[in-house]
Amino acid sequence: MPLTPISYWIGFHVALLLLLAAELIYARRQARLARSPHRTALATTTLWIAAALALAVFIHHSLGPAASVQYLAGYAIEESLSIDNLFVFLLLFRLFQIAPAHQPRVLFWGVAGAILLRGLFIAGGLTLLAHFTWITYAFAAILLIAAVRLLFPGEPSQSERPPRWLAWLTHLRPISPRQDRFVVRENGRPTATLLLLALIAIELCDLVFALDSIPAVLSITRHAFLAYTSNIMAVMGLRSLYFVLIGALARLRFLHYGLAAVLAFAALKMLTSRWHEIGPLASLAVILTLLTLTLGASLFAPANE
Repeated sequence: MPLTPISYWIGFHVALLLLLAAELIYARRQARLARSPHRTALATTTLWIAAALALAVFIHHSLGPAASVQYLAGYAIEESLSIDNLFVFLLLFRLFQIAPAHQPRVLFWGVAGAILLRGLFIAGGLTLLAHFTWITYAFAAILLIAAVRLLFPGEPSQSERPPRWLAWLTHLRPISPRQDRFVVRENGRPTATLLLLALIAIELCDLVFALDSIPAVLSITRHAFLAYTSNIMAVMGLRSLYFVLIGALARLRFLHYGLAAVLAFAALKMLTSRWHEIGPLASLAVILTLLTLTLGASLFAPANE
């Protein structure tokens, strides 16, 4: 596949900034009108999904049908993994007792950091794959470990325990309970707040998430532009998707099985790539089928007492 023109990279980031500005303006206007936050989140989620699909149409006409299918498959796998990340965000906000009114600010800057982090991870992953063939098997092993971990999630009580680094940091330096800013001045010196600690925790979690998601998208495509844009579009819609699904997260009790199957499929695709190439269209069909089955089972199967 030919190299992507630099104008595509510039245009993508300009469009990203314009969409982000439109989202912020719309959200502030809705807040002034005292509209429902859930309604606002639903509208902005629709905006980002529409933008992701519009980019797929652009890629189809500019880079070809095969490229657009690879992009959509990468977007589907990253979006599905992002839904699982929402459970961790919910636990973190409960852990730090972040008020709902301040959660969007944490997610905004958390996503901003994730964009930079994902870009670096994709560039590094593609460089390693180009120079070291055995990295493919290392990435496949990471995906298999992640799949097994999803099959046996930890107990909720264990997830809600304060992390050791928080106790160590609090002992080392006082932490302000304020949530209106990330850093405040108390007793004549700058003091970190709970809001900043929540942001740091989200960034650290995204670092762990990237270890799973980047190998997953690289199992779909080795094209830098397609891997990067599919990943970023999924991450950008994560903030609003959190507030749309926050009430339904507890009902998606079978989702982790579907995500485990998707990661196992991505690992199998990487392991067998030397002997049998699974096309992007087949990959997209498998991913969508697995997610549809587990989401349908979560929503319609009767819950146990």
